[in-house]
Amino acid sequence: MPVFNLPSDLQLTVDRALGEDIGSGDVTALLVPANQHAQARVISRERAVICGRPWVDAVFNTLDPTISVDWQIEEGSIVAPDQVLFRLRGAARPMLTGERTALNFLQTLSGTASAVRHYVDAVAGTAAAIVDTRKTLPGLRNAQKYAVRCGGGINHRIGLYDGILIKENHIAAAGGIVAAINNARGLNAGVPLMTEAETLDEARAALDADVDLLLVDDFSLTELRSAVNLCRAHRAGGGKTLIEYSGGANLETVRGIAETGVDRISVGALTKHLHAIDLSMRFSD
Repeated sequence: MPVFNLPSDLQLTVDRALGEDIGSGDVTALLVPANQHAQARVISRERAVICGRPWVDAVFNTLDPTISVDWQIEEGSIVAPDQVLFRLRGAARPMLTGERTALNFLQTLSGTASAVRHYVDAVAGTAAAIVDTRKTLPGLRNAQKYAVRCGGGINHRIGLYDGILIKENHIAAAGGIVAAINNARGLNAGVPLMTEAETLDEARAALDADVDLLLVDDFSLTELRSAVNLCRAHRAGGGKTLIEYSGGANLETVRGIAETGVDRISVGALTKHLHAIDLSMRFSD
């Protein structure tokens, strides 16, 4: 099974999700005798990159550690419609109680991973990496960031604490991009220094400061090629700055953006415009 580092808040996320669903108790599950055992299978109704196995395991393990979860696929694998993902065996009540929470995690994270894979495939053969943003579902950021990696993308900063990203409002408040960069350097925060640029002049200023990452925002392809050339010349002279396109890339435009030579393309839609994968769980005799 491929190794993807798990978020430290995985169990906390599962506990919170179970708590909001179960509340004071699953009264519908009481229709089933306490000693009744069952088996079930979960299938995907559509082609997808499957992501979320550890969350499913945690849901059922939390409710009843004796429930057997027998996975038929690996994390990050592509499945076909009607393919069996996993089989369950154990006490019927906790299986019924955990069904929706487990599938919610699996359909959401698989939806994120599948979206990422579409973009990764669209830029295949170029040097561009697909990158996420902070536009995530509240409470599921670490899980969705995991799903991005599972789908073949890479993570931007996780939050506001692990990278300085100077955006247009910071630039305006600081009195210009040079002042904002100088103020950021003065913090000695020990995290990557990144800045947006809305013009080629701002891009040049960021390169002169040798920031870690230059995000060019909503550039035309012509402007983007110019910015890429500036960045390449900067690195040829010993600089370290990477260049990332930001600004509404979609599956129709991402290939053209990648072919300009950018290092990275950030796509907010990966985690924001979510299409949850259609899954189905069926009990059997």
